[in-house]
Amino acid sequence: MFGKPRKTNQYRRKGRNLIATNKIKPEQWHISDAEVKEALKAKGHDVKQIKKIHPLKHQVCISYWDVKGNICSSFFSYRIFARWQEEAEKLIYTCQTLKQWAKLNYVMKYEFAYYRYHSEMEDTLYATLENHLYVLKKQHNKWFYSKITDKN
Repeated sequence: MFGKPRKTNQYRRKGRNLIATNKIKPEQWHISDAEVKEALKAKGHDVKQIKKIHPLKHQVCISYWDVKGNICSSFFSYRIFARWQEEAEKLIYTCQTLKQWAKLNYVMKYEFAYYRYHSEMEDTLYATLENHLYVLKKQHNKWFYSKITDKN
């Protein structure tokens, strides 16, 4: 008589990705046709020519002609572009303290859990986070030990 209960999605934290936290603002990028072609080809699309690029806040609508002459249109995440990786790496390198790094790491963990990244991009960003943490810890230790030796 009664149907199965509706399956609900796992709770997702609101406003915790790089766009929602205003750390990256891709809707302001001026994405070229060449960038779009490169990103779509990397995703496996046969692109002949870009027809239209319409940037939105969280995604971009792209219309293009494929090799067969068909017009294709779809929404794509900004995470498919190489520029996304560059912007994320800049964010990581701008962290000056361990506290800033920890906040960014929290957001990046959410990004990796809920959004599809190319495996190379995810590995590179993860390695950049780890390397910058090492640098920040080293700087913190130098500062800490200099404060101790100044007191003595």
